[in-house]
Amino acid sequence: MGGARDVGWVAAGLVLGAGACYCIYRLTRGRRRGGRGLRLRPSRSAEDLTNGSYDDVLNAEQLQKLLYLLESTEDPVIIERALVTVGNNAAFSVNQAIIRELGGIPIVGNKINSPDPNIKEKALNALNNLSVNVENQIKIKIYINQVCEDVFSGSLNSAVQLAGLRLLTNMTVTNDHQHMFQSYITDLFQVLLTGNGNTKVQVLKLLLNLSENPAMTEGLLGAQVDSSFLSLYDGHVAKEILLRVLTLFQNINNCLKMEGHLAVQPTFTNGSLFFLLYGEECAQKIRALVHHHDAEVKEKAVTMIPTI
Repeated sequence: MGGARDVGWVAAGLVLGAGACYCIYRLTRGRRRGGRGLRLRPSRSAEDLTNGSYDDVLNAEQLQKLLYLLESTEDPVIIERALVTVGNNAAFSVNQAIIRELGGIPIVGNKINSPDPNIKEKALNALNNLSVNVENQIKIKIYINQVCEDVFSGSLNSAVQLAGLRLLTNMTVTNDHQHMFQSYITDLFQVLLTGNGNTKVQVLKLLLNLSENPAMTEGLLGAQVDSSFLSLYDGHVAKEILLRVLTLFQNINNCLKMEGHLAVQPTFTNGSLFFLLYGEECAQKIRALVHHHDAEVKEKAVTMIPTI
């Protein structure tokens, strides 16, 4: 078997780890020619490249082999392990650019089409790490609509939904691609109201990004939102949620002031977020939060009283 490793891309090898057996394709070990210049770690076999170690950053040659493996195999176990390794390496800024230059973003992005939820989740996680790079976002934005559809039609509170929400949150850190979310705002509020605590927090992170952009204010306020949304302003709600819904309102209010619309009531329909936020019930809830036991919540509520 040692001789076979030196030939090139080799069909398969046996990996044992964590009590599980995996059949994976072997990659060439490749030999560095010449003994001078920048020292690189020796090229490694596929089992090393897919071990998912955060402490072991792959170089460009190894990443290229890994992407070839990911593109060429149909074995779901290999695909999942390779995606984890790509995702781990994409946590490092230098590799975010290298993976893009090697054509890795569409290779990873194609895997979100997989019917296997484990593969879909790992692909979304890898894209999420890659999306930290602004140049990468230009290539990743083509997946926004599909990720939105998967998030809103998939299993509530699932790992896939959370991975998708994290990616979408990263894609809304700047204003560049936020316009692509206009038609999904009502869906975001639906997931916010029906999801568990972790899902609520992740949706709110995304909504907070949108709420800082005045160009998104009208879309947010016009969204049809169930009246149960106001229950998020109750004093017993978890602090991490309560602070975020207060900040959401504050951001929207600031954008309205910035645009000079606060004195003129826009034409929003009944059942919209506008009527919920600027109604008397919401005002009463925020006034009650002035007496909240948590100092941060109390401080946030106090700053909002004059604006309601």
